[in-house]
Amino acid sequence: MASGTSVGTVAAVDLGATSGRVILGHLDDGALRLEEVARFANAPVRTPDGLHWSITELYRDVVEGLAEGVRRSPGLLSIGIDSWAVDYALLRDGRMLGEPYSYRDDRNLAAVDVVHDRVPASELYARNGLQHLPFNTLFQLTADRLAGSLDRADSFLLIPDLLAFWLTGRQVAERTNASTTGLVEVSTGRWDTALMERLDIPAHLARALVDPGTVLGPLLPSALRGTGKTDAVVTAVGSHDTASAVVAVPSTDRDVAYISCGTWSLVGVELDRPVVSEASRLAGFTNEGGVDGCVRYLHNVMGLWLLSESVREWEKSGERIELAELLAAAEQVTGEVPVFDADDPVFLAPGGMPERIAAWFAERGMRAPASRAELVRSILVSLAEAYAVNIRRASELSGVEVRTVHLVGGGSQNALLCRLTAEATGLPVVAGPVEATAIGNVLVQARAHGLVTGSLEDLRALVARSFPVTRYEP
Repeated sequence: MASGTSVGTVAAVDLGATSGRVILGHLDDGALRLEEVARFANAPVRTPDGLHWSITELYRDVVEGLAEGVRRSPGLLSIGIDSWAVDYALLRDGRMLGEPYSYRDDRNLAAVDVVHDRVPASELYARNGLQHLPFNTLFQLTADRLAGSLDRADSFLLIPDLLAFWLTGRQVAERTNASTTGLVEVSTGRWDTALMERLDIPAHLARALVDPGTVLGPLLPSALRGTGKTDAVVTAVGSHDTASAVVAVPSTDRDVAYISCGTWSLVGVELDRPVVSEASRLAGFTNEGGVDGCVRYLHNVMGLWLLSESVREWEKSGERIELAELLAAAEQVTGEVPVFDADDPVFLAPGGMPERIAAWFAERGMRAPASRAELVRSILVSLAEAYAVNIRRASELSGVEVRTVHLVGGGSQNALLCRLTAEATGLPVVAGPVEATAIGNVLVQARAHGLVTGSLEDLRALVARSFPVTRYEP
């Protein structure tokens, strides 16, 4: 039955690979309202030894955002943190040994062969159920082992767990994010210590797994000096941002596919149990942990990174690019545009995106987009085609008969992308909510503290009541 709600406020810290925000979630009688209190940039920094996240700067931005949240809502109950997956910091005696590497750093490539020499790709998939991505945590940790860095560490913490540790002093590994490391058994949800031993990754580096909704504790005095006095506690949420976003898909039906669309696009369906067939492995589908023990069966598509990197490249000359104007120009492009493989790993690294897309076409003897507007439309058409292919594959491999596509996250504001996706899939596309990740973060906290009750379906019904969506027919 539908859940009830009571009055209270929690704070969602939602960190993406290009920006972060602190958002208050206000629960009152039967509805949820969001209030953004802080937004800040986030970008990796290249140093002589590689591409790193400025994690201490990000922590400062988080604490300042929480301070504003405490000022606006002195009775704040809880704080939850989500972020992108796979990246981590190494620690010893609670001290960070260096700024975390970005998953886009090319140090990981050499580690892939080292891992596969010890554990064949097919066996790895049977153990962890993950799509092969060269930046999965087990490859990064292997790169650290090869560099001798693991010898100095006594733990590793994924990004949300690291920030939660700095806020509370408690080191844990939240389960949905841990499932993206490649070191968690897909069948049991426990750390695969036997796999760690085979890869010479010390099992003692991994912290105890906790479920979304676990209360981690109050803020340390060091954190309170930044936030101001508050009785709020930190609560584990679906700390992989996609896990939180999927909570906020505004549908109680089982015959839906989701696209969590931002820097990456995560395209898939929700299942009760994993699919680890050889066909699934070859199709590049991943089985990641979800809130309440569900499985996020999905494929990672490169996402709006292709567009944002192109804009960043054009702006290097000092020109100011207005995205709305760029999309309006792309809307006016008539006729077919050239389409490329949005999944090609050649597009993973930052820098020079328009030139790399042009080179992709040139290497295949194909015509490249002739203008910025045509390139933007080519990116969006290519993404829509990738979505359609992967929704069909997800349906075939999982047995879920998809009748509707829910597109959530920042990409849901891109009307052209939504229309192109409806055309490519031949299915209705329901766009929104935009802040799905923050909403899912808020609702898991709210349920943990008794502000709402019920199942995932109940939480999703609350989302459907609280936030408007736009429907695009094929």
